[in-house]
Amino acid sequence: MENLIVLADSGPLKGLQWPVNSELIIGREDSCEIVIPDRQISRRHARIYLSTEGVFLEDLGSKNGTYLNSQRIVGSQQLHEGDEIRIAFTQTFLFLSADATLPLTDLPEEFQQAFVLRLDEASRRVWVRGVEIEPPLSAQQFNLLAALYQKAGEVVSRDELINAVWGEEGSWVTEQALDALVRRLRERINQLDPDYEYIVTVRGHGLRLENQPL
Repeated sequence: MENLIVLADSGPLKGLQWPVNSELIIGREDSCEIVIPDRQISRRHARIYLSTEGVFLEDLGSKNGTYLNSQRIVGSQQLHEGDEIRIAFTQTFLFLSADATLPLTDLPEEFQQAFVLRLDEASRRVWVRGVEIEPPLSAQQFNLLAALYQKAGEVVSRDELINAVWGEEGSWVTEQALDALVRRLRERINQLDPDYEYIVTVRGHGLRLENQPL
């Protein structure tokens, strides 16, 4: 049978992948092959398993459901290449043939390496070390982080950040207002990871997001 993989498409595990060799248990327990540390996820939520008839997805009696191509499943459903798997409202995966798809080195950069701080713009959710920031960031905090996240490792000027957060109203925003927003964002991130400085001030130039690979 061709090489098969499960690729995390969005959510806290985005960019990670697992080969489908026999069975993958998905859940919140540390004993699972795919661990999603989120309260929406059951301890043993679902499994993906290989049989003589193909690869199947099975819901393990989860509270918040397992979805195949947006349809909640009951029991087992066979998987086909390109299928989307969603676990509750937290994590989505793609079921792919590694032989028939792009080599991993040709995938977008965001899929090639997983980082400690993860941001999903579609759902406007942020995770640090696999734990979601709750309550969610304010709109301004999220827009600031997104602007830095898109250019992680690069210095983003203060003018660029003000424009990303406040748009046309940015001409009225003071340096002190931006500094206060940066401070609040740092505090929110530090609640989950107090020992690492993610947002670095580069004096005279701007700010830089220093993300950490897993």
